[in-house]
Amino acid sequence: MKTIALAISLATALAANSNCVNSTSQKSPAMADSLSSAPEDVLKAKGPTTGADQISKYLDYLKGKKIGIVVNQTSIIGTKPIVDSLVALGVNIVTIFGPEHGFRGTASNGDKVNDSVDPKTGIPAISLYGKLKKPTKEQMAAIDLMIFDIQDVGARFYTYINTLGHVMEACAENNKEMLILDRPNPNGFLVDGPILEDHLHSGIGMYKIPISHGLTIAEFAQMINGEGWLPNKMQCKLKIIKIADYTHDTPYVLPVMPSPNLNTQQSVMLYPHICMFEGTILSQGRGTYMPFTVLGAPLLKGKYDFSFAPHSIKGMSETPLHQDQECYGLDLRKYNLKDIRKSGRIHLKWLIELYNAYPEKEKFFDMSQSKQMGNFDKLSGTENLKKQIIAGTSEEEIRKSWEPGLGQFKEMRKKYLIYP
Repeated sequence: MKTIALAISLATALAANSNCVNSTSQKSPAMADSLSSAPEDVLKAKGPTTGADQISKYLDYLKGKKIGIVVNQTSIIGTKPIVDSLVALGVNIVTIFGPEHGFRGTASNGDKVNDSVDPKTGIPAISLYGKLKKPTKEQMAAIDLMIFDIQDVGARFYTYINTLGHVMEACAENNKEMLILDRPNPNGFLVDGPILEDHLHSGIGMYKIPISHGLTIAEFAQMINGEGWLPNKMQCKLKIIKIADYTHDTPYVLPVMPSPNLNTQQSVMLYPHICMFEGTILSQGRGTYMPFTVLGAPLLKGKYDFSFAPHSIKGMSETPLHQDQECYGLDLRKYNLKDIRKSGRIHLKWLIELYNAYPEKEKFFDMSQSKQMGNFDKLSGTENLKKQIIAGTSEEEIRKSWEPGLGQFKEMRKKYLIYP
């Protein structure tokens, strides 16, 4: 017990003296602003305690083991990067594995990330968003235990759940255990959207789940195992450090931005509703400092008063859609998030409204216009939604078409829940 007490004391001291660490692992000004402007009920709530912050529950388990760790800038103990803290506590981390956006979280969306050596600790940092999708047999042979600690936001097209699956596959193939330090899903209350159709499987849709799955990373890992989603229905041995004081309806303000273009709490909460616009001619604010909180296009001039102009921003979006052009549309930066919580639904009204307002409707979903446009069908997970929007199908009829798949997923999901 003395070892644990000393470790906790040291970790607390490390967190208190974290000004010297890489700035990307600190709360960004934008995230700090979002916290200060968060709803009063969020600020008053006793926040959940992440798995990583409960050091006494796993530190002794790491002693004497060679550790691989899958992390990014969200992987913190207190306010300090978990790698730095664990190394200071004597944990033998031999390899760091980083997902999309890299270990320090500074790469733009979709950018390939190269292998490197972490300058602070001297530990090799291997990219799982470049030539590798999962650790190699040789890399797995060098470790005794894999730790997974990454903040997710609960959307199918957010690629960290793909990284989770790939690393689970490597662990299962090489008979290595994965320790998951669980973190809250800020959209954990939201389970909605069409189920991914098999032929639309892609890097932004690996699993037959709805747009918003409402699971934490640990719950999702249990689903991957339980549903036999690993090749040959392999099983990955899991050890989970649960979140304390958390339910799926617990409001959770992220202390660190999870990726460069989710830089405010507002963007994190709107992301499941807005990311589908990446498959349209509308800018979602990439190329501004307010991504995923605004929507617009040049041809909507005269129909909306609000406007913004995307520009090249290194580390966020170097070549954004409608670069250096004034875009007109919706400003959702102050949209009341309580409305989203109350409805418990993906908001389709913005997609329907902006399609109806767009003057050249045949171009709205035409991805041949720009390399910055994605595939709407792959983003939505179905070929039907685009057809329904074009045909003027009502929102309620669209929602009916998501059944029975959505209802079946909700029932299946219950088997893997750790939290109420």
